[in-house]
Amino acid sequence: MKIPADRIAAIEARRDELQAQMATGDLSGDRFVAVSKEYAEIEPVALAAGEVRRLRAEAESLALMAQEPDEEMRALAAEELRANETALADAERGLALSLLPKDAADARPAMLEIRAGVGGDEAALFAGDLLRMYQRYADRMGWKIELISSSESEFGGFKEVVLSVTGTGVFAKLKFESGVHRVQRVPATEAGGRIHTSAATVAVLPEAEEADIRIDDKDLRIDIYRASGPGGQGVNTTDSAVRITHLPTGTIVIQQDERSQIKNKAKAMKVLRTRLYEAERDRLASARAGARQSMVGSGDRSERIRTYNFPQGRVTDHRINLTLHRLPEVMEGELDELIGALVAQDEADRLAQLDS
Repeated sequence: MKIPADRIAAIEARRDELQAQMATGDLSGDRFVAVSKEYAEIEPVALAAGEVRRLRAEAESLALMAQEPDEEMRALAAEELRANETALADAERGLALSLLPKDAADARPAMLEIRAGVGGDEAALFAGDLLRMYQRYADRMGWKIELISSSESEFGGFKEVVLSVTGTGVFAKLKFESGVHRVQRVPATEAGGRIHTSAATVAVLPEAEEADIRIDDKDLRIDIYRASGPGGQGVNTTDSAVRITHLPTGTIVIQQDERSQIKNKAKAMKVLRTRLYEAERDRLASARAGARQSMVGSGDRSERIRTYNFPQGRVTDHRINLTLHRLPEVMEGELDELIGALVAQDEADRLAQLDS
């Protein structure tokens, strides 16, 4: 996508205007913060715009050189023009990407929910494998993981596990993981060596802050009861479990992992706030005319997005038709290639829509 010259000039002019405002020293505290924030956002865009402008001017000069009567000069200009074309194409794409509308949630932490799907005990084991995969990936990224709640399966793995993941660019990286993850392998309990297909569902939601969602106390019904199931000493002997029902939407959150009723309530409110925030994001996205359905999918939890085939050692992402024969490495958290390809496809899709 080629950005018009007047748009480039406007970007650089706005950057210079903000820089001049900050240099005066006349801005009030709040105004200085606002101007500084806008400057920080526009500066990398202005640098990209300046590089495009420079390369375009260079291309014009080289085109004139290519018409010189001197054969050696023409050959040199032609060679430099080829290099310029490559650099300019990359710079134009980089500038276009920087001008794409940003998802305001990309910089947020994320709530990662993994639930066993079809497949019984094997699905629960696979949910546990996915949990470990994401934990390893988070370690590689330098992110911090907090366990919010979990429900372990009797034979290993998890029926359900909810994590809070914090760090730089968490939601931007993980948001394409939402959907149905399918596994094909021979379960440990299978005496005949037959391959079974099971599934687990992953949901990645941007975490909400208190300022994002206003929740009135009158809209909540909070029930306190005794925790059930395995939970360690003390958990099952006190009334510490919390169930919060958001009456306007019917959203229910249950939290019983902590011994403290206060801690369980705080975690439950964190989950509730995040789910209500995501529901509002979905509502706004649906209300926008021609809401985008990208090549990498809608993020719907019912959409099968990936298959992990253990006998063949491969993983396939069905949204972008990408197959990697590196399943052991992927299960160890080496997700960079998969996630990078999904991000690149999303960018290409959005650029194509802008062009059209």
